[in-house]
Amino acid sequence: MAMQEIIEKLIRDGYEFPEITGEIPHGDMPGDKVEINESHIRKAQVIFPELLKKLQENGQEKAVLAVCGGSGVGKSEIASVLGYYLRELGIGTYVLSGDNYPRRIPMYNDAERLSTFRTAGIRGMLLEGVYTEENGQILRDLQEKELDPDPKEISEYPWLDNYIRYGKAALRDYLGTPKEIDFDEVSGILRAFKNGADAIYLKRMGRTDTELWYSCVDFSETDVLIVEWTHGNSDFIDGVDIPILLNSTPEETLAHRRARNRDGKTDSAFTTMVLSIEQKKLHDQAKKAKIIISKDAELLDFAEYTRRMNL
Repeated sequence: MAMQEIIEKLIRDGYEFPEITGEIPHGDMPGDKVEINESHIRKAQVIFPELLKKLQENGQEKAVLAVCGGSGVGKSEIASVLGYYLRELGIGTYVLSGDNYPRRIPMYNDAERLSTFRTAGIRGMLLEGVYTEENGQILRDLQEKELDPDPKEISEYPWLDNYIRYGKAALRDYLGTPKEIDFDEVSGILRAFKNGADAIYLKRMGRTDTELWYSCVDFSETDVLIVEWTHGNSDFIDGVDIPILLNSTPEETLAHRRARNRDGKTDSAFTTMVLSIEQKKLHDQAKKAKIIISKDAELLDFAEYTRRMNL
């Protein structure tokens, strides 16, 4: 039975959510920690009926969904549950992790982010005429303590405002752009999937420079490709049919990261800056989302979303 026939039947006749027992297939990021809880299941069950409607409206036999949102908000888990429900109800589905497609492995990308910020910050000090050898030494001390992106230090070192302002602008121009991520490769995968490719080589990226390889994935019976990714609703991607935004505030996102313990510096000033920039970009893209769900599992239209986020 074709996907659109299955969707029509599910909408017409109704369905029960398949029970989740044990581990279910999840995204293809090596070593990704996916722990599904009742909150993820509840959100997926709120999203799912709306998702079926959007798939029906899309009208195609191959569809690409993007589950996007701030870091640690539950993209991997909710995408996994949605994929499980679709498969169990007869719609072949694959979950792809966008985190496999940065241009550098995490260690080098983190270093590039920090270098981008610090290099631009120092150049900004030079442009504004506030760089001196004394300030340079103070700055190096702050960098060693990882306090140089912290705006709290500006009260003691007013010249640091120029450093942070220029550095943040350069970081904004790097994060979530083709400088950081190979969006063309992702778009090419989506295009091949929609064109009916039976098999596609997909990238796998671990955390060391030897953990980079490609796996050939069978798509011959796949109707829906779910991309779970912070940048899944980016303007740089072509081919996403239904972006799903998992909404969270920067404070909620930071709390998620602490709970997930994804890295050892979740409370650093630099991590906070990165999250705030990512959050702003998510807000700017939110108008394209076809489905928006709140932290409390409520479906939101764009007007309600902007009201709640005070935009």
